[in-house]
Amino acid sequence: MAIELYGTLYPRLFSETIPAQGPAFDIAHIESVARAHDEAGFDGVLLPHNAGWADNFLTAARAAGVTRNLNFLLAHRPGFVSPTLAARKLATLDHFTGGRLRLHVITGGRDAEQQRDGDFLGHDERYARTDEFLDIVRAVWTQDRPLDYEGRHYRVKGGFSELKPLQDGGIPISFGGASEPALQVAAKHADLYALWGETLDGTRELIGRVRALAAPLGRDPGFSISIRVIVGETEEQAWRQARDIAEQTREVGLWSDKSKVFGGHRPPTTAENEGSRRLLQLVEKGEVLDERLFMGVAAATNAPGNTTAIVGTAEQVSQALLAYYDAGVSNFLFRGFDPRTDATDYGRALLPLLREGAARRDASVTRRHTA
Repeated sequence: MAIELYGTLYPRLFSETIPAQGPAFDIAHIESVARAHDEAGFDGVLLPHNAGWADNFLTAARAAGVTRNLNFLLAHRPGFVSPTLAARKLATLDHFTGGRLRLHVITGGRDAEQQRDGDFLGHDERYARTDEFLDIVRAVWTQDRPLDYEGRHYRVKGGFSELKPLQDGGIPISFGGASEPALQVAAKHADLYALWGETLDGTRELIGRVRALAAPLGRDPGFSISIRVIVGETEEQAWRQARDIAEQTREVGLWSDKSKVFGGHRPPTTAENEGSRRLLQLVEKGEVLDERLFMGVAAATNAPGNTTAIVGTAEQVSQALLAYYDAGVSNFLFRGFDPRTDATDYGRALLPLLREGAARRDASVTRRHTA
């Protein structure tokens, strides 16, 4: 399987250790970070979504204009844009980027954030709505005749788009969510199932569950992991940096009183989504798991998202990540703690090791199959 390496692009500068800086839609930042990822050899970047942030459709469009090879994994929450309109908007953006668009579907893990955009559906109903949303989006992308659809959440009469995605078969869909309703929808719709950075055992367990649900549907999705990396010149330096980051997270960064990113909202005190609950269960097992999986930032924030990190030298981090590759993960989505330098640093020290390691593993598998 081909390894794919993604970074992360936000519309402004901030992190767990850097209070928000610049305008909320910072064109200079967007273009600089996009170019850095393109030049560093990343396959693409995730454009996250949050209630209150700048529109990531426009962030993707701006970044596409200054890059040549970078793919854009656009996070989108069903429920706020009708599926027929979303299908046309996404198809248009796919043409605008020259076929470099990917769709990352996130159904929403916290009620309070959903409600800030006017969505008061409960967790399971949101996934039922997402199922219908993706039914319609796929049909609009692929059908040559008008669509009629009757569902619990959507009703369409004569839906049609003369514009189809530039990519044959439609835009690839990545899907996140670890609850049972989420896994059911992922098995049906996901081309790529996205996990947060858990232990290897937890990762294998989720991969197995998704494959078991997808197989009867004749589907075989790929797998992605979103994980932080903390790379040092020495192992000692890397661990010192990791613990400093966890402390700074409590004091100055993303979730602190100084941050403007979430409008003063504090870290959640309880986990409403299954992915966060799984991470917090791991936090209870210790600060470091699987030798290099650091839980300190997850502990400092109550694990609202991608908050675990692999720590060590570039060689040590690459070997730890390639163990996930061996477990079936082909796509790695990185986010460090300093967006100003991370892409360049990872492109120099980490990405070549991962590509070389994956190529060696693939060659070994090919030799075994042809022997």
